[in-house]
Amino acid sequence: MIKINENFMNLQDSYLFSTIAKKVAEYTEKNPDKKVIKLGIGDVTRPIVPAVIRAMKKAVEEQGTQEGFRGYGPEQGYDFLRKAIVENDYKSRGIEIEEDEIFVSDGAKCDCGNIVDIFAQDNKVAITDPVYPVYLDTNVMSGRSGKWDEDKNIYENIVYLPVTAQNDFKPELPKEKVDMIYLCFPNNPTGTVLDKKELKKWIEYAKENKAVILYDSAYEAFITEENIPHSIYEVEGAKEVAIEFRSFSKTAGFTGLRCAYVVVPKKLKGYTKKQEEISLNKLWNRRTCTKFNGVSYVVQRGAEAVYCKEGKEQIKENINYYLENAKIIKEGLEKSGYTVYGGKNSPYVWLKVPEGMTSWEFFDELLEKYNIVGTPGSGFGPHGEGYFRLTAFGTRENTIEAMERINNKY
Repeated sequence: MIKINENFMNLQDSYLFSTIAKKVAEYTEKNPDKKVIKLGIGDVTRPIVPAVIRAMKKAVEEQGTQEGFRGYGPEQGYDFLRKAIVENDYKSRGIEIEEDEIFVSDGAKCDCGNIVDIFAQDNKVAITDPVYPVYLDTNVMSGRSGKWDEDKNIYENIVYLPVTAQNDFKPELPKEKVDMIYLCFPNNPTGTVLDKKELKKWIEYAKENKAVILYDSAYEAFITEENIPHSIYEVEGAKEVAIEFRSFSKTAGFTGLRCAYVVVPKKLKGYTKKQEEISLNKLWNRRTCTKFNGVSYVVQRGAEAVYCKEGKEQIKENINYYLENAKIIKEGLEKSGYTVYGGKNSPYVWLKVPEGMTSWEFFDELLEKYNIVGTPGSGFGPHGEGYFRLTAFGTRENTIEAMERINNKY
């Protein structure tokens, strides 16, 4: 008899964005004449910039020559890309990260899900709430969540850290000891940020409790304010307690190309049941070599071009394009009387739904009345109820039209 991993039975409903896609498909099938504007899933719409395309074309041509052909590459990533990452994302900000602390991957979503492989099942997990569903669901699959509590709408073994308007979207330190802490800033879904002073509190907590911070900074390129850190390693002591996830998906439009990286400092230690120190860098390297064959050479050459002078300039134009979209959404919603958060250092706008409505009811109204698709806050966790997320990754024309529909009551 084939036995399954019964932790999967604890997962609730289907994946959030699959549910949205199904509802939208059903609506468009019934209303083929309606133009639906999708501002829900965070997929980009701007083309890959010319500098990256040129680098990838050259890499493809190399593959067609005997001297330039490459088969299996290093699982951790080619040296040329790891060096570019170290120089541009870290040394340029005064952060000392070594190349062998960088692990190139096929997506931050994969890294966030796969990182749980190196941690014991009985670790206590803390997540901010609302939260990107992958953090929670992958820990459910791995058996750390316990059972689902229908009454409270939470998992029994997960520590939820509310992030709402009541605490200015700044999570409070756990009141109980936890081992794994998920933080994402600029935050998905709220679009809010933490400064260095706030991050320092988390680093000190992690040190005191021998915990690890799993820090998702996939949206750092959208930060516009000077006092907001782009990396957790800008804060003293972070390399002793934090793993950082980065992505080229939103920064450089690689949602279809797939390339990201995770930073696992060599100072970061885990512990055996006998309290022996173990290098998490070595564990992750072992896991990577066993389960991953690396990102394609062509894509990594494209990622390297992100850091050339021309690439930086072209990508900055795209980032500014999306930030302008966020501004249009924020101002458009405020004009219609909504209370709005985010959208300044992030491509996400987080709004309070009208009184007396659930976030899914607001989803239905927005779809049926205005033909606009967003993401219900409750899909990100119980403290997301009453809120709603819109993304700035649409086209400028669709973004403007969406706000006109709302402002003019369609």
